[in-house]
Amino acid sequence: MHLAHYLALAHRAETALGDAFRAVGEDHADEPDVYFTCRRLAAQCAEHTRLLQPLADRYGQEAPDEPERLHATLFSGTRSGPLGLLRDLHDLYLMATQSQVCWTVIVQAAQGARDNQLLDVVRACQPQTTLQVKWLLTRIKQAAPQALVVAE
Repeated sequence: MHLAHYLALAHRAETALGDAFRAVGEDHADEPDVYFTCRRLAAQCAEHTRLLQPLADRYGQEAPDEPERLHATLFSGTRSGPLGLLRDLHDLYLMATQSQVCWTVIVQAAQGARDNQLLDVVRACQPQTTLQVKWLLTRIKQAAPQALVVAE
């Protein structure tokens, strides 16, 4: 069974996303909505990893390295200024989409395996990740004109 691979992938993706949300929130604290929302979203990611851990333990510990590579490639630290905020939000969006795809795959496997405990975890986490992606896209749309047209 390869479900362990995706559980580990999701666990690492959520951990990296939470770390990135915290960093972006702290480094763009001059934008209060970014600061407070990123703190809340980082806490959601931490809860997702907490909920995933017992399932990863039960299904085994396959350790794909993709999330670390993705995190290192996409997010090597925050940037400053309006364009920096836009780029940081863009990175977060791509990382959140990685988590969203993991949840989509895991829910299919959970249904196939008839694993109600796993389904409960996915039903708790997947909607939050979907809202994270939606918030990021909305905030990107808000930041883009300022960063690309107005800022010098």
